[in-house]
Amino acid sequence: MSKRAKAPSKAPSQRQLRVGEEVRHHLSTALLRGDVYVPELEGISVTVSEVSVSPDMSNARAYVTPLGGADIDEVVAILNVIAPDLQTYVAQKVHLRRMPRVKFFADHSFENAQKMSSLIAQLPPALSEQQEDVDEDEA
Repeated sequence: MSKRAKAPSKAPSQRQLRVGEEVRHHLSTALLRGDVYVPELEGISVTVSEVSVSPDMSNARAYVTPLGGADIDEVVAILNVIAPDLQTYVAQKVHLRRMPRVKFFADHSFENAQKMSSLIAQLPPALSEQQEDVDEDEA
């Protein structure tokens, strides 16, 4: 009998999820309270919607969006410049051996959800009534 190498799991582990959520919580707190002062973000509310951590816990991807979605690329660029300061702040709050390097990305999920909602709203009434009948039958 030969030993097979275990195939890598595509789903994140419980530890990755737990660390990502804790990093997200402290990042959003730092940006909300202004614990890390950023004059360029003065008056801009930034939402940290998700933080995904790599399997080796060395990198983290933080998905952010400013309130209203205005100037999202500019906000992401500013956050990537001050990322080392934010990492230092979060490292003091999260008890990990090594803090993952955080890189910020624009979160377009809210825009995509809004587009989907508007497309569904544009469906002809006959199609939406048929969909409601199907939903009621499944329930």
